[in-house]
Amino acid sequence: MERDISKLLEEWPFVPGQISVRLIEGQDHEPRIQVRLDLGFLQMKIDGRPDGQRPHDCDSYLEYQENRLQQIAQSGDPDFTLSESNDDEDSDGEIRFLDAEDCRQLREEAQQYYHRYIALLVLEDFESVARDTSRNLRVLDMFRDHAIDEDDQLAMEGHRPYVMMMRARALASHAVKHEENKAAINAIDDGLESLRLYYQSAGQEELFDEAGEVEMLREMRDGLVPKLPVSQKAELRQRLEAAIVSENFELAAILRDELRMLGN
Repeated sequence: MERDISKLLEEWPFVPGQISVRLIEGQDHEPRIQVRLDLGFLQMKIDGRPDGQRPHDCDSYLEYQENRLQQIAQSGDPDFTLSESNDDEDSDGEIRFLDAEDCRQLREEAQQYYHRYIALLVLEDFESVARDTSRNLRVLDMFRDHAIDEDDQLAMEGHRPYVMMMRARALASHAVKHEENKAAINAIDDGLESLRLYYQSAGQEELFDEAGEVEMLREMRDGLVPKLPVSQKAELRQRLEAAIVSENFELAAILRDELRMLGN
C-alpha cells in the first residue's frame, strides 16, 4: 500500500499566511475537511468528534463526562458533592469529579473542535461553527464548575471571550448569508452583552471596552448597520422633516396622515 503522501502535498501546495481548507469525499463516501499545513495536512470528520473516535461509546469525551455528571447528581454520592454548608471556605456546592486526566482529555478534544470550527469558518459553514463553538463553551463550563483541582478550574477560562466572540460572529454571518441583517445585528448585540456580563462577573468590567473580541464584534456591527433597510415609519418621518424644511406643507400634510395610519 502506498504510504508516501508527497504527491498529495505537491498537488495542494502550502501558502504561507493563508488558511487553506477544502472538502473531500472519504472512502466511506462521507465528507471530510482537510486543512493544509506547512508539513502536511489535517483531516477531520465534519460531524461528531473530528477524529471520528467515540470515547466510551459516546459522540465525544465531553458527552461521556456530561453523562457521568448526570449519574453522580442523580445518585447523590457525597464523595463528589461539595456541600454549601461545608466548613471549607472554597466550597461552592458544585459537584467536583473531573481529575487531572479527565481535564487533559477534555482539553485535547476541545483543541480538535477548535481546529474544525476555524476550518468551517473558512468554508463559510457558519451554522456548524456555531455548533462547535457552543460545544466548546460547554467544555469551559465543565472545567469551571466540575474540575477537582483549582488550577484546572481556571485553566480554560482565558479562552472564553474568544469562543463567545466566534460563536456570535458565526451566528451573525449565518444571518447575513441569508440576507437577514437585522437578525445578524441582534446576534452581535447578544454576543456583546454576554461578553459584558462575563467581564462584569469576573470583576474586570473595565476590560470590556479594551477587549479585542469586543472590538471585532463592534466593527462587524458597524459594517452591517448601513445595510439595514429603513423602516417605513422612519422613512416617512425623514420625508416629513424634509417637506417641512422646504415648506412643502401640502406634502407634509399627506405624510402626517400616512404616519397616523401606521399608528404613529
